[in-house]
Amino acid sequence: MIQIKKVVVGDLEENCYIITNKNKTIIIDPGDDSQKIINKCKNHNVVGVLITHHHFDHVGALNEILNHYSISEEKFIEGFDYKILETPGHSKDSVTYYFYKDNIMFCGDFLFKDAIGRTDLPTGSDVEMKKSLEEISKYPDDTLLFPGHGLSTILGVEKDNFDYYYKNLNL
Repeated sequence: MIQIKKVVVGDLEENCYIITNKNKTIIIDPGDDSQKIINKCKNHNVVGVLITHHHFDHVGALNEILNHYSISEEKFIEGFDYKILETPGHSKDSVTYYFYKDNIMFCGDFLFKDAIGRTDLPTGSDVEMKKSLEEISKYPDDTLLFPGHGLSTILGVEKDNFDYYYKNLNL
């Protein structure tokens, strides 16, 4: 079972996640406050960084973290079991990391507790958001969601809101 630490960083209170599996650690979305993230990773073997999308509040500390640990941003990091789900809508490059053995998703700004990500920013799309919601709804209801801002939630609870979101998207 992976261990998860949440570090809230930056003016937009972005959730950066520190994920440890056995003796390896990855950082998801180092948005700001690189020293705060580094301090939380003390005594950890940081082996990589994952990014859910490239908005400034999710990558603001990326270069400092990569340089500090002499690592690179990766798609797949050895020692961690996850699938990358393309979930555009909030942005064209939005992805969700599904840690299938633990039934956990890190979804960036695609999906939040009681909300979906904004689609009115550059490369956002209501049509793509609807497709992404339809795709994510195929996953188990008890999947834990760790969003890019705010509180974690459960996919089944969020699915109850999908019809409301569909009606409010400009399709």
